[in-house]
Amino acid sequence: MNNLVIGQFIPGKAWLYRVDPRTKILVTVVYVFLLIFANTWPAYALATLFLALTLVLTGQSLELYWRGIKPVMWLIIFTVCLQLFFTGGTPVLFHWQFLKITLPGLINALYVVLRFVLIVLMSTALTLTTPPTAIASAIESLLKPLKAIKVPVAELALMLSIALRFVPLLMLETDKVMKAQKSRGMSLSTGSLIKRSKAVLPLLIPLFIGALQRALDLANAMEVRGFESADNRTRYRVLSFSKQDLVAALGTGLFVLLFIGLLWIN
Repeated sequence: MNNLVIGQFIPGKAWLYRVDPRTKILVTVVYVFLLIFANTWPAYALATLFLALTLVLTGQSLELYWRGIKPVMWLIIFTVCLQLFFTGGTPVLFHWQFLKITLPGLINALYVVLRFVLIVLMSTALTLTTPPTAIASAIESLLKPLKAIKVPVAELALMLSIALRFVPLLMLETDKVMKAQKSRGMSLSTGSLIKRSKAVLPLLIPLFIGALQRALDLANAMEVRGFESADNRTRYRVLSFSKQDLVAALGTGLFVLLFIGLLWIN
């Protein structure tokens, strides 16, 4: 759990920390959306360059981001294997029984690795430099136009804020339960896969009960404080755009134009 970097917020004073969370969310969404259509090496090179600049502006070490990639490495390898061995085409580079590696499959596998890593790192940069409460407030602000069609934006933002606050609490609770079980002689890292899977079951029950108890305590606390609706809540920190947001918007706009240009040329 200590290696799970995505979703965590680390306080800092780098340039990206001063950018409004709404701008960072929009930039991340645009970046991920463009990566879906990337199908050339120049486009991926440009996307990598934009990401590298973003990571530098976070002021965090590259080792931290590598730690965030390692927990999802198995998913990357699994996806690469699917693309590598089950994509048809010619020429065939390797063939053994039902396994076959083709040149299109190899290229698609490399594209998948790049796309996956770039998306994870960009999302990590967003969460590392933005507090969970700021992300919830930014999403509520961005979804305000949906109020015109009776979408409960304030309630959705409140639910998101509470969920984001519960993530570190559940991780801490998981760590406590695991240490308690280990102190009683239970091993979670030895034995066969079936044995280790069975060892996880005693962790789920106290975690589930603890999560329900925390939710009930929170509901009671909100009720006794007279909470009725999320629509009329005031804000301690009001979001506002600054010159950093203008620079970020111009830089992203230039990236989008160059990216579309590369796709159009190829």
